Amino acid sequence: NTPSSAAASCPHESKQAASGGGWLELPLREGRMVLGKRDSRITSCQSLGCGAVAGLLSRSLTCPLDVVKVLSQVGTFHSKRGFLSTFWTLAQAEGVRALWKGNWIACMRLFPHSTVQLAAYNKFVSLSMDDFGHISHWSAIVAGSLAGILAAILTYPAELIETRLIVQNSAAPTYRGIVHAFFTVYTKEGFLALYRGASLTIIGAVPFSAGSFLVYINLDRLWNKPSVKHTPLQNFGNGCLAAGVAQTVSFPFETVKRKMQAQSSLLPHYGGVDVHFTGVVDCFRQIMKTKGVLSLWNGLSANLLKIIPYYGLMFSTLEFCKRVCLYNNGYIVSPLSYRPRPGVDQSLGTEELQELRRLIREKSFETNQSALGTKWWG
Repeated sequence: NTPSSAAASCPHESKQAASGGGWLELPLREGRMVLGKRDSRITSCQSLGCGAVAGLLSRSLTCPLDVVKVLSQVGTFHSKRGFLSTFWTLAQAEGVRALWKGNWIACMRLFPHSTVQLAAYNKFVSLSMDDFGHISHWSAIVAGSLAGILAAILTYPAELIETRLIVQNSAAPTYRGIVHAFFTVYTKEGFLALYRGASLTIIGAVPFSAGSFLVYINLDRLWNKPSVKHTPLQNFGNGCLAAGVAQTVSFPFETVKRKMQAQSSLLPHYGGVDVHFTGVVDCFRQIMKTKGVLSLWNGLSANLLKIIPYYGLMFSTLEFCKRVCLYNNGYIVSPLSYRPRPGVDQSLGTEELQELRRLIREKSFETNQSALGTKWWG
């Protein structure tokens, strides 16, 4: 496989989906912008804008599921009566707007995380290529794992603040906003508190990568044809399947991480965490001792239910934004379809097409001037 067809980022794995004459990466973890091989008919700014809009919209519309997932992982009182009751309990206690707690900081985290991840991934892929420019699935997943870890560590404080804003009571908040939360944690708990549980991001990358790899090496057998012949719908299904498997096997590490992020003496009832612990190992031990092994997967239902609508919204929004850009750049006849504009060479880049149009206009102007002169002197 080429680097573009083997894109992977863990804990933010990728699988490509073909669309409209270009290739786009389909990320496997929520809260990420869509990044990948850019269509030459779209400018860099347009490509970045399309990914940002798709990521922000899909993240915002599925935010309630993410909030319920985090509350279930932490073990707050909202989640004591099950998955569906958590929505109702939270809305009753704090209002419907509480279902979108932490969404602003999650959206703000999209751009730096995705930018660092893509740059690091491209670098690691180039180091893993053979002499023919090829890279194996496993090498791509390892490159993606390292890129995902680097991006997650650099933006980890934002994730911790997101968790704190979700678990606090928004009706009587400890933190008055994002900036206040950062300042309070830093001044009262110390700089290292912003990275509490960060080691689990690295540890959790191992089962996530293994789960992703097991799915991808069996995709040809599942569809009974090579991956290069998969349809866009099959690629979308592949991405969702890999996301479900990888996130399920790595979910216990995610659960422990969320508990460590939420636990704070500044919050009522220590952030609502349902167990008390002194570190990573002790957290695992206390969970299994007091809640049972299966409680390490609390919140998995909300997480799995989010996969299809999240990536469906992201994929469809990205496609629409891309069509709008192609229409604006003069390549297609309407933003509602990919039907090419007659007489336009689709292999030309945006700058090349603009330059060609300028030359045609100048040539047409010169021809008209020549015709007018002939008629005047004629």
